[in-house]
Amino acid sequence: MTMTMASPPPAAPATTGAINRVLLIVLGLNLAVAAAKLIAGTLANSASMLADGFHSVADGSNNLIGLVGVFIASRPADRKHPYGHRKFETFTAIILTFLLFLVSFNVLKAAVVRLRAPVPVAVDASLWAFLVMGGTMLVNGLTARYERRAGRRLASDILVADAAHTRSDLYVSLSVIGSLVAARLGSRWLDPVASLAIAAFIAKTGVNILNGACNVLCDAQVVDPQAVHAVVTTIPGVRGCHQIRSRGRQDDFALDLHVLVDPKLSIGDVHALDHAIKSRLEDACPGVHQIFLHMEPCQLSPATGAPPTD
Repeated sequence: MTMTMASPPPAAPATTGAINRVLLIVLGLNLAVAAAKLIAGTLANSASMLADGFHSVADGSNNLIGLVGVFIASRPADRKHPYGHRKFETFTAIILTFLLFLVSFNVLKAAVVRLRAPVPVAVDASLWAFLVMGGTMLVNGLTARYERRAGRRLASDILVADAAHTRSDLYVSLSVIGSLVAARLGSRWLDPVASLAIAAFIAKTGVNILNGACNVLCDAQVVDPQAVHAVVTTIPGVRGCHQIRSRGRQDDFALDLHVLVDPKLSIGDVHALDHAIKSRLEDACPGVHQIFLHMEPCQLSPATGAPPTD
């Protein structure tokens, strides 16, 4: 019996540096957008604009997670961390998740105070407030487009996923514009209600990050074992496979399995089959970074003369 491991080489420094540059640019743009919304929201006395500003700060925290993740993932395994440093990114994500919950709670509390106020708070829904929201939406749209293109060019799942998240934030900004329109028409209650919705959106972002982090720390299954079985058993020379396990994140996970082979195969044949299996799995599972194969002889069933079922 033999056990082998496939681990692709770490990302090239040039690629890592390019991804970091994109994340730094996006982080700067998100912080600039957040500052514009927070300042404008304070001057306009708009709870929804302030909430959207804090939401843009939360977007910046996602960029920070990406920067930490790329930096840590580029570090090789060492004697103290033989399996690498990828889970340090998970710990960073958990810390930032609780910061998001704190932001969500403060936004929620401010909205409730406004809704319970005996006299509705007046919102200055003047032209400049609309210009700020329109300008920040334009920046967000261009940022998402830039990040998506860079992600595809650099084959970076982090950039592509973050670009999709940035695009979804445009709907939050539209709700703020709707509350400003309502305030201009004389309705003051819609502004704090919109901030309540944004608080829920921030909390949902935190829950999604926390759920993903817990799945990583608890070694939850990443890929369907049946899908892996279907791929491996189509390879000539494989009699079956079982004990299929995976752990990590969807875009960065480890996979291990036991593969049944003909006991009469030579060591050279098993070695060649090993490479064929890894190559096929890397094509079928783009996010895999390590593949552990336990090659074992297939024992035929005395009754049927066929390999045992997995």
